[in-house]
Amino acid sequence: MSEAPTPTIQVLERAFALLDVLARHADPIPLKALAEATGLHPSTAHRILNDLTLGRYVDRPEPGSYRLGMRLLELGNLVKARLDVRDAALDSMRELHKLTHQPVNLSVRQGDEIVYIERTYSERSGMQVVRAVGGRAPLHLTSVGKLFLAHDEPARVRAYATRTGLAGHTRNSITDLPRLERELATVRSRGVSRDEEELELGVRCMAAGIFDDQGKLVAGLSISAPSDRLEEGWEPKLRDTAAAISAALGYRA
Repeated sequence: MSEAPTPTIQVLERAFALLDVLARHADPIPLKALAEATGLHPSTAHRILNDLTLGRYVDRPEPGSYRLGMRLLELGNLVKARLDVRDAALDSMRELHKLTHQPVNLSVRQGDEIVYIERTYSERSGMQVVRAVGGRAPLHLTSVGKLFLAHDEPARVRAYATRTGLAGHTRNSITDLPRLERELATVRSRGVSRDEEELELGVRCMAAGIFDDQGKLVAGLSISAPSDRLEEGWEPKLRDTAAAISAALGYRA
C-alpha cells in the first residue's frame, strides 16, 4: 500500500501535524506536549502555533497551552452546509432533469464567484457542458450569481463592481453598474434570475434560490439550455423544486 502524500511545503506539514494532535484532545495541551507529540523543537512549534492563533485556527486559553480554534468550526460549517444542500437537492434535480431534458445545476457562492457543486445532464440535451462540477464563474454573468448579488446590500454590490470591473465574456454580458443594478431589481421582484447568453453564447439559464433554516440564501438551482430551447413553462417547476429543497433544509417561507 502506498503512503499518503505529504505536503511539499514543510511548514504546512508541521502545521497539519500540530492540528492533528490538537484534534485528538478535548482539553488545552501544553506546548511541551505538542512538541513531543509532533517531534518538533518547542521553538518551532511555538512559532507555528502563534501564526495559527493569529488566524484563529488555534486558541491560546492561557499562556503556554493550546486548543483548536473557532475558525475551524466556521469553515467546517460552510463545508457542512454545501454537503447538506447537495444531499437534499440531488433527487429533486434528477426529477427536474427528467422534465426538461436539459442540464440542471446546483451552485454556491465563494467570494466573487459561483462554484458548481452538482449537475444532472444527459448527452441527449444537445448542448456541450462547459462548466463542469467544481468550475467557477463570475457572479454577474450567471443566473445563480445574480441571485446572490440581489441579496446583497447596494454598497456590497458596488464594491463587487469595483473589485471585478464587471468584465464581460460575451457581447450580452452586463458590464456597467447601473444596468446590473436594474437587473438585480428585476431579480428581486421576480424571485427568479436569468442568464441571457451572458456567460456563453448560445446558452441561456434560469435560476431560483435555495434557503436554509435561517432563511439564508445558500445555493442556487438553475436550468441551462441552448438559447432556442429554454422554455418559459419550466419556471414554475424550477421555483417549486427550489422551494422543496429549501423545505428539506428546514426553511419556512
